[in-house]
Amino acid sequence: MRIGVISDIHANLVALEAVLDDMPPVDRLACAGDVIGYNPWPAECVERVRERCAVTVRGNHDRNADTPNTYSMNRMAHEGLKLASERLSEAQRRWLRDLPRTADLTENGVLLVHDHPEHVDQYVRPHSFPQLRPYLDDYEACILGHTHVQHEATVDGRLILNPGSVGQPRDEDPRAAYAVVDTAPSPMVAHLHRVEYDVAVVQEACREAGLPERTAERLELGR
Repeated sequence: MRIGVISDIHANLVALEAVLDDMPPVDRLACAGDVIGYNPWPAECVERVRERCAVTVRGNHDRNADTPNTYSMNRMAHEGLKLASERLSEAQRRWLRDLPRTADLTENGVLLVHDHPEHVDQYVRPHSFPQLRPYLDDYEACILGHTHVQHEATVDGRLILNPGSVGQPRDEDPRAAYAVVDTAPSPMVAHLHRVEYDVAVVQEACREAGLPERTAERLELGR
């Protein structure tokens, strides 16, 4: 089975469409959360993910779609969530609320989670991937997001993968990131992908929506 994996779209519809257009044929598509936040198309991105993804788990921004003040100390996050709270329909809000925290993508045991498998909102950066091993006794692979940093590693025969961020990369590469997992080999194999998109269009849309200038600026920096 080939699984397309996306994460951290953050309401960047232009980047999402570029990723979907670029992705090779896959058997199913999964999203590791944070469909909304930061950028100006929360409703449109929710609809595209609902249409295309067989499985989506809940990210921290998805969880706070109704409570933007949770991020009052982070202006970029707060304003993105405030915009989402204004533009999402009740059905879209309900869909976000009902997303599971974790999911198993295959019978082989592929854990999908937004952040740490046990500790909510904890970042798992590339150097910490080996520390996930105690949580993976029942799984052959773990796919997670949250850091916006694309990375893959094999730890004790188990694939650990962050496909990177579709809509707000933070690994100094501004191109939209995603991955494809081939579950047939053992250990499983991840193929990392990047695709360019029209960052300037998104920056202009951010400004028109009244989002912080820093939200627009960071897109071209990849951080």
